[in-house]
Amino acid sequence: MRVLATAAFSFAAGLFLILLLPWSGWYLWAAVGVCLPALGLRLWAKQWRHLRRSQLILWPLAAALVYFTVYQAAVQQPVQARCGAENDFSATVCAWPEETERGGRVTVRLHDFFGARAVYYGGGEVLALEPGQQLSGTAWWQDAASIRGTELTQFTARGVYALLYQREDTAVDDGSRGGVQWLPLRAVHALRQRIAAVWDDPSVRGFLTAELTGDRTELPEGDAVAMQETGLAHLFAVSGLHCAFLVTLLGLLVPANRRRTLCAVTIPALLFYMVMVGLSPSVARACIMQIFLLTAPLLRRGSDGLTALSAALAAILLENPFAAGSVSLQLSFAAALGMVLLAPRLDRVFTGWYHGGSRLLGGVIRFIAANLAATLGAMVFTAPLIAWYFNIFVVVAPLAGLLAVPAAGWSFMAAFVTTLLGFVWLPLGRALGWLSFALARYILWTAKTLTALPFHAVYFDNRYLAYWMAYTYIAFIGCALTRDSRRKYALASVLSALLLAVSVWLGGSAGRYGDMGALALDVGQGESVALWSGREAALVDCGSSNSFVDAGGTAADRLESMGLHRLRCVVVTHYHADHTNGLYELLARLPVDTLYMPDIEDEYGVRQRLEELAAEKGMDVVLVTDTVQLTLGDMTLTVYPPVTAGGDLNEQGLTALATAGDFDILITGDMAGSTERKLAETYALPDVEVLVVSHHGSRYSSDEMFLRAIRPETAVISVGDNSYGHPAGETLQRLTDAGADIWRTDEQGTVRITVNGGN
Repeated sequence: MRVLATAAFSFAAGLFLILLLPWSGWYLWAAVGVCLPALGLRLWAKQWRHLRRSQLILWPLAAALVYFTVYQAAVQQPVQARCGAENDFSATVCAWPEETERGGRVTVRLHDFFGARAVYYGGGEVLALEPGQQLSGTAWWQDAASIRGTELTQFTARGVYALLYQREDTAVDDGSRGGVQWLPLRAVHALRQRIAAVWDDPSVRGFLTAELTGDRTELPEGDAVAMQETGLAHLFAVSGLHCAFLVTLLGLLVPANRRRTLCAVTIPALLFYMVMVGLSPSVARACIMQIFLLTAPLLRRGSDGLTALSAALAAILLENPFAAGSVSLQLSFAAALGMVLLAPRLDRVFTGWYHGGSRLLGGVIRFIAANLAATLGAMVFTAPLIAWYFNIFVVVAPLAGLLAVPAAGWSFMAAFVTTLLGFVWLPLGRALGWLSFALARYILWTAKTLTALPFHAVYFDNRYLAYWMAYTYIAFIGCALTRDSRRKYALASVLSALLLAVSVWLGGSAGRYGDMGALALDVGQGESVALWSGREAALVDCGSSNSFVDAGGTAADRLESMGLHRLRCVVVTHYHADHTNGLYELLARLPVDTLYMPDIEDEYGVRQRLEELAAEKGMDVVLVTDTVQLTLGDMTLTVYPPVTAGGDLNEQGLTALATAGDFDILITGDMAGSTERKLAETYALPDVEVLVVSHHGSRYSSDEMFLRAIRPETAVISVGDNSYGHPAGETLQRLTDAGADIWRTDEQGTVRITVNGGN
C-alpha cells in the first residue's frame, strides 16, 4: 500500500474541497465530524484490518481542514483586516516589475505579516525597481480575494492577499538588493537579455524566451494564439516537461553510471531553476516530483510516480493551501497523473501489435508510441479542466504533441546551452543559435499549419459539447471496466466522433437563432459587444482593465462556438485600453473585413498599432467622419461619428446603433452626460429597446435628458472589479426612474439579447 501517497492525496483533497465548496466557516466543525468516525474505525481496526486504510484517509483530511483554518487566521486574515482603506505599508520587492497601461506593478513581501505577499501598483518609477529593494509609504489596500466576488483567485493561489495602489510618493532604499538570495531572479533577467542578444527574429526570440523562462510577453500575438489552439501552449508554462528537459540535458553531461553525481548536479540545478522562473505552483510541483524520483534510488527506495506526485503536491499546499486554486497547478497535476496512470497502458496498447524483427522500425514505433501515449494520457486528464477554465477542446492536440514536443525538447536544450555560451562570447552563441532557430521555426510552423485545419479546436461556450464530453468519458470508462474487446473501443470512438460533429452543428445553429442577436460579454471592467444576424457578425469594442480577464479570448471563444469564424467589421468607439486591449488577440484569431475607428489622435499610440495590425492582416480601415450604415443579414448597423471635437477621448468616440425591424440596441462607449445630450440633439435617435450604458455606469453618464429622448426599456451595464465606484448609485437610480430594467455583467455575467420578428 502506498502509505505516503494515500495520506498526501487525502490532505490535498481536503484543501481542494475547502476552496471549491461555497461555504465558509465550517472547516473546524467538519474536522470534528471527520475525526469521530476515524476514532471509531480505529477501534474496529484491531479486528478488521482492511479498515486501517481509512485512517490514512480520514486523519489527513481532518488535518487539512484544521491546517487551512490556522493558516487563514495567521496569514490571510491579518492582511484582510487592513484592506478597504488607506494604510501605511513596508515591503520588500521579491520579483521583477511588469509594465501596465498606467505605469508598473511588482510583487512585494509585506513586512509584519507572516508569509504574506502583495502586488504594488504605481507609476513608471516602479519599472526601475529591483528584487531586494524595500518600499515604504501609503497605499490603498484592496483585498485580493474579493476580486470578481470570489475567494478563489489567481492572486491568493500564489500567496498574494492584497493589492496596494500608490497614493503618495513611496520611499525606496536598497535593502538586500544584491544579496545572494536574489541571484536566481537576477539570473533569469540576464537570461532574457542574452536571448534577445543572440536571436534577432521576434518570433524565435519570443518563443525561446517563453520556453526557457515562461515569460510570454515578447511572443507575437499570432504565435501565441496558434500555440494555444493546437494544445502546445503548455510548452510555455514552465512545468514538468521543462524539468524533464533540464534533467535530460544534465544527464547527457554526466556518465550514465554516476547516479550520485547526477543527483548532486541535478537537484541544485532544479531548485535554482524553480526559483529562477518564479516559484509558480506548477513549477514547484514538477521540481519536487523530479527530486523525489532522483533521490529514491539513493535511499534504496523504489521510484514510484504516484508517491512522488502526491508528496510534491502536499509540500506545495503546506506552503500555501490556497495554491489548490491555481489553474496551472491543477493542469500540471492532472497531466502528471494522466502520464503516471494511463500513459504506460496506452504505450503497451500502441506497441503490443508489432512483433517484427526490424530494430529500426521497432525503434520508430516505440518512439511514436511513447510520445503519443504521454500526450493522450495527459490530454485525457486535463481536457475537462481546459474545457472548464478556457472553454476549448483541442482536437488536434495528439497530432500536435507528436509533431512538436520532441522538437521542443531539443529546442529547449539547444537554446539553454547556446544562451550560456552567449554569456561567454556573444558571437559564439549567435553562430550556434541556428539549431534552436530552426527548431523554434518548425514548431511555430507546425502550430500555424494545424490551426488552418477545419475544426482543429472546438469551444465549450457551446453547451452541447458538455454532453459530448460526458458521454465520451462515460463510454470509455465503461469500456475499461468491462471485458476486453477492441471492437467496443472502436465503436465508442466512432460514436464519440459523430456526437462531436452533431454537437458543433447544434451549437452553431442555436447560437445564431433569430433576426438579430447581441452579447454584452463579461470582460470585467471593460466593454465588448458582439452583434450578429444570420452568418454575419460585428464587434463593438473589445477590452478590459482587469489584468485577470482575457477580453480578446473571451470574444473569440464565444463567436467561434457559435460558428461565426469571420467578422464583417469591428467598431472601436474610442482608444482607451479597457475598450481596445483585447483586439490584438481577437484580430490574431478571427479575420475581419473592416475596422471602423474615430479620426482622432490618442496619446497611447493605440490608433497607430491598430492601423499597423490592420495593414498586416489585410483589413480595410475606415476613419469615421460621417455616418456609416451597414447591412448584416436582417440587421442594420449605423455608426455615428464623434459629436464633439477636442477634450477627453471619451467624448470624441463613435456611437453604434443596431436595428432589426423596430428593435434597436444603442452603444455609446464612454460618453459623459453632456456628450449624450449633444448626441440626441444631433441625430434622430429612435426609442431604444436596449441601451449599453455609457462608461460602465459612471455617475457622469446616463443623463436624464438623454434617457428621456431614447426611452430605453433595458439597460445593460458592462462592469467588473474597479476602484471607481462603477456603477454609481445615482446612475442606477436615473435608469430605474426612466423605466429601464437593469442587467449587469458583474452580477449576471454575459448578457444575451435575441430578436425575433423585429421585436
